[in-house]
Amino acid sequence: MNSVLSVVVCSVFVVLGLWHFRMAFAGSSGESAAVPSLDGRPLFVPSTKSTVAVGVVLVLFAALVAATSGILSLGLPRPLLSWLSYALALGLFARAIGEFKYVGFFKKVRGSRFARMDTLLYSPLCLLLSAGVATVAVQHAA
Repeated sequence: MNSVLSVVVCSVFVVLGLWHFRMAFAGSSGESAAVPSLDGRPLFVPSTKSTVAVGVVLVLFAALVAATSGILSLGLPRPLLSWLSYALALGLFARAIGEFKYVGFFKKVRGSRFARMDTLLYSPLCLLLSAGVATVAVQHAA
């Protein structure tokens, strides 16, 4: 079960990373579900570089989980990998909770396409990934 969870969590991070690479180069038209908006206007417009950077970070998260579970060797001490995984789990949990205005379960602005996707998919996924990463870290703590 433990390596199955690790593979699933890693796979989700890789798929999310690949999705960001696709979005960086394919773009989108109309109101985006990828960034928060207010009155139909995005709060920010991510650059190609920043979207690629997010994709790279997501793939690195997959590598961290794989290394923590022993699937991949990065040459880092197991306690460091566990603590980095705990930090990742905490960050994902914080993302799920949100900043109380535009992002997360407790957001106030709810009428946009992003807000609907955040409620239905993005925040629950962050919560599940947080639990998955934390579980991997606990099971492989030194």
